[in-house]
Amino acid sequence: MTIILNLILILALPLLFIGVINKTKAFWSGRKGPSIFQPFYDFVRLFKKGMVISKTTSFVFLIFPGITFGTTFFASLLIPFALHSSVLNIEGAFIIFAYTMSLGKFFSIIGAMDTGSSFEGMGASREASFSTIVEPAFFIIMGSIIALTDIYNFDGFAMIISKAGSVGYLIVILGAITLFMIILIEGCRVPIDDPNTHLELTMIHEVMILDNSGPDLALLSYSSGMKMVAFASLIANLLIPTEIPLRISLLLFVGIIMAIAMAVGTTESAIARLRMSRVFDFIFFTSSLSLIILSFVAIGLYG
Repeated sequence: MTIILNLILILALPLLFIGVINKTKAFWSGRKGPSIFQPFYDFVRLFKKGMVISKTTSFVFLIFPGITFGTTFFASLLIPFALHSSVLNIEGAFIIFAYTMSLGKFFSIIGAMDTGSSFEGMGASREASFSTIVEPAFFIIMGSIIALTDIYNFDGFAMIISKAGSVGYLIVILGAITLFMIILIEGCRVPIDDPNTHLELTMIHEVMILDNSGPDLALLSYSSGMKMVAFASLIANLLIPTEIPLRISLLLFVGIIMAIAMAVGTTESAIARLRMSRVFDFIFFTSSLSLIILSFVAIGLYG
């Protein structure tokens, strides 16, 4: 039952997450905005359309949308959703998660470069740079939680407070902030990137998928939402207490995911996109926060 529920959440939440972000942005700009279910309609509409494929591309361009979706979906199976349980409970899941996501990103980058466009190559270069910098922050957080709980998968997120005591609350707060920043970075949202812009000097992720259309574009948009939900679910696992009934856990989980979507939409409405030279400062700040978390874990263990 829990596995089926997790699969439903993994498949349904990504497009709803994007819908809530768009609705929140519309609210703060004084507009009615589209329905929160509009991404579902767009997904179906794109699958009904044909594809326009450049003659300069190879088979890499044809397969990378499917690989990106497949790797993101598989990585999501490793993360606990309802009742702090995951579909695939594997020892060392965080390592498999990180490098499965990296595999999908690798194919996204070479798929963009396969078009032969210097414009898309520029976006691919930026995407690779940002991912390289943000990866250490994720591994420091995971290493800290493993050192604290001695659990080598994502189940340890729910045991931080019980293992670290009062310091655990600080770890949870800083962990949630850091993971929220990672959502903005990996999801290519403001202040890192603006998914609604088409200005050459500021585009990162959107420029990488300019040549994609129809079902390929639908899969890439779906994968982007699924990636953000995956990291948002880690925040939910930090905040939801253990040993609570399934119904309450499910309501809390969905509520936290939607709250994070509203926080992303509010962030995009409240602040502007950073200058490219400042983006690296923002990303490096996540590593600084992760090192502070590591310090608090050391206090919890040896203080």
